[in-house]
Amino acid sequence: MAEKIVNYTPEQTASLVASYTANPTRETVKALAETLGKTERSVIAKLSREGVYVKQEYTNKAGEKPAKKDALVGEIAEAMHVNEDALEGLEKAPKQVLKLILAAING
Repeated sequence: MAEKIVNYTPEQTASLVASYTANPTRETVKALAETLGKTERSVIAKLSREGVYVKQEYTNKAGEKPAKKDALVGEIAEAMHVNEDALEGLEKAPKQVLKLILAAING
């Protein structure tokens, strides 16, 4: 029977978990990968298996969390005190237009 190859020693794992939980950022992952001579994907996988990795939230070019069109239409319907079905087809409008409408209603 073949012996199991260990990618990370228990000491390395403890160090990874401690370093990452102290500062859970992508830069920490990059630094840990360089220190251990591993890829960032490998470090992320190990942290995920250990249950400590926190997926980084996606942000758009403006640095905001992106909103889905159907959620924007829902907010518009709520602000107008109408059923979402009354605004059927509005989700096909450009996202910037939906944001503008919502801002005008709330504004």
